[in-house]
Amino acid sequence: MNRNLIIRTLGLVLICEAGAMLPSFFISLYYRESDMLPFLYSILLLAAPGFLLALVRVKNKDVGYREGFAIATMAWLVTAACGSIPFLLSGSLTTFYDAFFETMSGFTTTGASVISDVEALPHGILFWRSLTHFLGGMGTIVLILALIPSLKVAAMQLYKAEVPGPTKSKVLPRILQTTRQLWKVYVLISAAEVILLVLAGMPLFDSFIHTFGSVGTGGFSCKNASIGAYNSLAIESIIIFFMILCGMNFALHISILRGNFKAYFYDPETRLYLGIIAISISLITLNLVYTLGHPPEEAIRSSFFTVSSIITTTGFATADFDRWPEFSKIILLLLMFVGGCAGSTGGAIKNVRFLILFKSAARQILKLLHPHAVVPVRLGREVVPDEVVENVQTFFFLYMLIFGASTLYISSLGLDLVTAASAVAATLGNIGPGLALVGPMTNYAALPDSGKLLLSFCMLIGRLEIYTVLVVFNIRFWR
Repeated sequence: MNRNLIIRTLGLVLICEAGAMLPSFFISLYYRESDMLPFLYSILLLAAPGFLLALVRVKNKDVGYREGFAIATMAWLVTAACGSIPFLLSGSLTTFYDAFFETMSGFTTTGASVISDVEALPHGILFWRSLTHFLGGMGTIVLILALIPSLKVAAMQLYKAEVPGPTKSKVLPRILQTTRQLWKVYVLISAAEVILLVLAGMPLFDSFIHTFGSVGTGGFSCKNASIGAYNSLAIESIIIFFMILCGMNFALHISILRGNFKAYFYDPETRLYLGIIAISISLITLNLVYTLGHPPEEAIRSSFFTVSSIITTTGFATADFDRWPEFSKIILLLLMFVGGCAGSTGGAIKNVRFLILFKSAARQILKLLHPHAVVPVRLGREVVPDEVVENVQTFFFLYMLIFGASTLYISSLGLDLVTAASAVAATLGNIGPGLALVGPMTNYAALPDSGKLLLSFCMLIGRLEIYTVLVVFNIRFWR
C-alpha cells in the first residue's frame, strides 16, 4: 500500500479544511463575537500539521483501490474530528462526543443535532456548522480532486470510493473534468437558491445557512423551529424545489446544461423518484385531512414539504410530523430507506437500487415460469450487468443487517423501539430527524455517549455507502 500517498493526501485535506474555516473566521470578526479566537486557533491547528504532511515525498502517485478506500474513509474521519475543534474551543459544545457527532452529522449531510438552542450560537459557528453540509454534499474527496491536479493519476479510484450509487459513470471523458463540472453545477445551483431566498424575504445570512442545508440535503438551520420559523409559503416553495432538484442525479443536471433537455424525462430512476414523491404526498394529505381534520391546503403544504425533506434526506421541518397519524409516520419511515437518486447529495439506499431490486425479483419470478429464458435486467434501454445486480442485492442485505444490529444496540441503552429504529434509520440514511425522542422538534442530546458514537459511525457508513468503510476495517485490507 502506498502509505506516503495516503499521508500526503490527508495533509491536503487538513489544509483545505483549514481554508474552509476562513469564511467563518471573517464572519465572527464582522459580528465581533466570542468565536473569533477559537476559529483562528482551529485554522492554525489544522494548517500547521497539514503543511507538514503535504511535504511527505511520494515516489509513486498511483491511487489503487486500497489507497482510494483508505483515503476516502480516513479523510471523512479526519475532517469530522478536526472540524469539531471550533465547537469545543468556543464552548458551543463541551464534550468531544457531542462535537464529533455534530460535525460528522454536518459533513455527512445528516443534519442530526445535539444542540437544543441553535439561535444562541455565534454567527461564525452557525456558518461553519452549515458549511460542513455544503462541503460534504458533493464530497470532500471530489473537492480535493477538483482542486489538486497532482492527484490526477488514477483519480477514478478516489471518485469511485466516494460518489454514491451502484455505478460510477463519468459524465465527461476525464475524471478531473467531471469533478470540476460537478462543483460548477453545485455552486451555480447554490447561488441561485441564495438569490431566490433573499428575494423571498429571508435575511442574507439565513439564506446561506438554508441553501447549504437544502443543496447539500443536510438540514441544519439557524432557527430552533427550522423552516417553520419563517411561516412563508414562498420560502418553503423555493426550498422544496431545490431539495427535490438536489435529490436527483447531478449528472442529469450537467446533461441539461449541455443541451440535453430530455435527460430528466428519459431517466427511469428520476421518474420513480418523482412518482414516489407524488404518491406519498397524496396519501399523507388524505390521511391528515380525514384523520386529523386538517384543511386541505394546510395538509398539502405540510405534506409536500415534509415528504420532499425526508425522501431527499434533508431533514428540514415545518411541522411536527411525530404528531401525525401512524399511517403517515410509517410512510415517512419507509421514505427514510428510499432516499434520493444515485449521484445526488441525498443519502439512504437510493431509488435506482430499489428499481434494480424490483426488476431482479420480477426476473426471478419469470424464470420460474420459463427456466431457460434469458431475461436481462434493464434500466431504460440499458442492460444492467449481473455484477451490478449482485452488488445491489448484497448492499441491501448489508444495509438492513447494519440497521437491525444498530437498532438492537440503541434499544439496549434504554430507548424505546420507535426512537431506536428511527434514530438508526435517520442517521444511516443521512436524514437527521427521526420519531419519538429524536423527532423533528427534539434532538439527539439525550442519547448516551456510546449511542452517539455508534450513530456517528452509521452516518459515515451511510454517506460512503457501506463497502468503502467496511473494507477498510477488514484486517486483510492492511496486509
